[in-house]
Amino acid sequence: MSGDRTGDRAAGLLLTAARWWDGTGEHLRPRARIAVRGGRITGVGEDAAAPPGTRVLDLGDRTLMPGLVDCHVHLAESPAGDPGDPVGRRVLTALRPLRELLERGFTTVRDLGCDLEEPVAVHLRDAVRTGLVPGPRMLVAPHLISATGGHSDRTPLARPYGAARIGPLADGADALVQRVRADARDGADWIKFAATGGLTSPTDRPDRPAYGQRETDALVGAATDLGLPCATHAFSDEGVVRALRAGVRSVEHACLATPPVLDLIADHGAYLVPTLHAVEHFLDHLDDDAFWPPARRPTREKLARHAAALRGHGRRVAASRAAVAFGTDAGMFPHTDNWREFPALTSAGLTPHRVLRAATSTAADLLGRPDLGRIAAGATADLIALPGDPFEEIEALHRVDFVMQRGAVRRSR
Repeated sequence: MSGDRTGDRAAGLLLTAARWWDGTGEHLRPRARIAVRGGRITGVGEDAAAPPGTRVLDLGDRTLMPGLVDCHVHLAESPAGDPGDPVGRRVLTALRPLRELLERGFTTVRDLGCDLEEPVAVHLRDAVRTGLVPGPRMLVAPHLISATGGHSDRTPLARPYGAARIGPLADGADALVQRVRADARDGADWIKFAATGGLTSPTDRPDRPAYGQRETDALVGAATDLGLPCATHAFSDEGVVRALRAGVRSVEHACLATPPVLDLIADHGAYLVPTLHAVEHFLDHLDDDAFWPPARRPTREKLARHAAALRGHGRRVAASRAAVAFGTDAGMFPHTDNWREFPALTSAGLTPHRVLRAATSTAADLLGRPDLGRIAAGATADLIALPGDPFEEIEALHRVDFVMQRGAVRRSR
């Protein structure tokens, strides 16, 4: 990975390539010509001026497009991690996937928290922002706020490590408001909470709501008052509906939600982050005894109980009117496999255009960053290039070999 070429930022850079996609259109365009200066795109096509001193970088037979966005990662989590891992180990473990995600073209991620009280993701975000470590731009929910016995309550798993209680837990409206305010104090960009149980937690159920409407309203209301959008972990209908009534901006997973409720996400102007590959990853190993240590027995049992409905998740998403944003739940599986969400989405029936927008302009809209996910004058110069045509072969997105972030070349073939 190359360093930040400050000379290019000052003097400007003209990128050319065989073809390009602007993040919104339905087709690739020929003959990319994009001018960049000071971390911004200053011109596209004939408007891309190249004054004296501008360096020209020809990327050849490649597709130039906006940097990718993963709206659901857990950088302080890993499949090999344990609930008793200390903060320092979590931070060190996150450094490699941070670098790898950026090298693979993900210039922005939304980290949706971990089960430690320390706001690890906030520290990682700030380290990336100040240039201490390389990585994608991060927007962060420090924790997954959960009810006692809910999706973020890892106490049963942590007892062998001598912990009496692990997880950012809160019960009742007053405690939830206090929890939101604590996350805001710690530097949150987002608030995340579990509206239902989940699959990977030891004691709850994905088909049952976790909070009543009054609790949900109090949590989302407190976040709204602080100017923070909310994302909710919600697998099934009642939890999704309560969260939408309260005003959440994104629904994560919705793996057991029925078609009318998925359409309700669109009616409320919210976004759906379906995390299809994460579900497939666990279902593919359902009959593999070696994959399931004793501590993960509850997850395997829940998967088996809901397997039929979970296998229909992608088809329901494809048929829905929901605005789908790309998010993977990386950390529940290896971060380097987050690209597999692309073929998972197209295999489910989403068009390549809908999938590509999900990881660029739609994701940027979800995050409230219209300067990202697009190639247009004035946009932030987050750009990637790859051989092939992702409209024809979505797996081409696994072959990114040029990455620019805020006008600085981070990877070049």
